[in-house]
Amino acid sequence: MNGSNGIYYTKIRDDTTSIPAAAATTVTFGENIPMGALESIVIRLTTVNTTNAVLADMGNLISNLRLTLNGDVFFDFRQAVSGGDNNNPSSIGYFLNSIGGRSVEKPSDLTKEAYFVIPCGLQVDQGVGRIETVLGYAAAAAAVASGTFQMWARYNTATQTSTIIAPATSFTHANAIEQVVIRIPTMSKGQVVSGILVQNDTPQDQLGSQGIRIMTQSAYGLDVDFLRTFNGDLMNGVMYGDDDASVTQLTYAQEVAGTIFIPTFNLVGGDCVLQVDSNAGTTRTYTPVLVSAYNAREQAGTRQTVSVAGNTSKAILEHVE
Repeated sequence: MNGSNGIYYTKIRDDTTSIPAAAATTVTFGENIPMGALESIVIRLTTVNTTNAVLADMGNLISNLRLTLNGDVFFDFRQAVSGGDNNNPSSIGYFLNSIGGRSVEKPSDLTKEAYFVIPCGLQVDQGVGRIETVLGYAAAAAAVASGTFQMWARYNTATQTSTIIAPATSFTHANAIEQVVIRIPTMSKGQVVSGILVQNDTPQDQLGSQGIRIMTQSAYGLDVDFLRTFNGDLMNGVMYGDDDASVTQLTYAQEVAGTIFIPTFNLVGGDCVLQVDSNAGTTRTYTPVLVSAYNAREQAGTRQTVSVAGNTSKAILEHVE
């Protein structure tokens, strides 16, 4: 049934052990998945914990996540600042919400429930596909008594783009204006760079007045507020859970300190070159979002008549238009 027209969900994994704890831990597993047009991977995470185990949103407990389909890595993310004691929006939640995925939760101090929707747009070929997962948790700020972990696959025959989150380029900055070359691997035919996530190693921007300049797209450096104006952040574009602020709704903010997503409007031509004005010695990572066309095939049989397009490039542009 996963090949039928429209949206279809299937559960990949459901357990009570792949959850965070008061100490950092890593979970590794592999699961078979059916064939079809895989639009996204969904992670549902719940915990029962001591008060103040997570000061802001649950994404802060994810230090790294690597997803591989049939030997090909399609999501490789490392969070520069993580941990239950980080009282700021998580970079992974902000990132997913910036690229057409979704990071949401029901805010609560003692019982957490969070969802992470990771866009991918991949074809699982006929037969059995295999998802391999490496999930690194940062330490919670207090004890976690129990919880649940679920991983779901969402199939969608209206998927329009494939999305690859390639390994980040790291750069050790001096207090200076420096050139940064972001290496862009060739992952698929016709790929473009739809955006770049910039993370500092502390929850501080530490950018000078010249900010960041994408060499092919600006004659001048753009300061951090300028960048956040045009990526949608300053329009209360950051949404996250914080039970100290509210247990009935998500909290809105204008920034994730130390982290900024820069739309690049589907750059082509190889590596991306930036000019970065750092006002402190620090290390930043630069994570590219690679997008290519994907045309899912409709199948015969009972089907929905309204399509939901899965398109990462379009989702990014909706923040800036």
